[in-house]
Amino acid sequence: MPRIAAKTGPGTNSRKQNSGPMVGSAAPLSEVLVVADCWQAEPDAEAVIHRAVAAAAAFVCDDLGNAEVAIMLTDDAGIRTLNRNWRGIDKATNVLSFPALQPSRPRAPGDAPRMLGDIAIAYETTRREADDEQKSFEHHLSHLAVHGFLHLIGYDHENDAEAATMEEAEREILSQLGIPDPYAERMD
Repeated sequence: MPRIAAKTGPGTNSRKQNSGPMVGSAAPLSEVLVVADCWQAEPDAEAVIHRAVAAAAAFVCDDLGNAEVAIMLTDDAGIRTLNRNWRGIDKATNVLSFPALQPSRPRAPGDAPRMLGDIAIAYETTRREADDEQKSFEHHLSHLAVHGFLHLIGYDHENDAEAATMEEAEREILSQLGIPDPYAERMD
């Protein structure tokens, strides 16, 4: 699957953000690409995402220090196009993940970083969900970044057992970030 970063180009008003800080040896290099002007309303979005990805990477306990993930901050129109093109669903969603194919041979010294995949997050849907659920935007954005990252490393929610495992991982990661359980309301 192509990297979502390839979706940027002339006329998309894309700008590349600096890579996030590394946390220990486990955090992957995370690159945030802002391709929709609406994200200017959230100047801390990049830092929020880097922090969430680092926490999720630390949780899985794999050494992802020589890995890379790209996060595209888009709008509803952009994510709708991705959703239609890659999943056959013609509607906007909050987050999409595109795991990278992994090489069949072991990594050799000097190889490029291992690409974990790409995550796309839509501003309007994320904002609307945060407002509707009376959550802080930063907390909801963190949740979506963690959710997207977990998909990249193999978590899924196609059945009840998978969903329970993934939600428990999300709860634990978010609690380490001081973020309340995003599923608490559903459990009452």
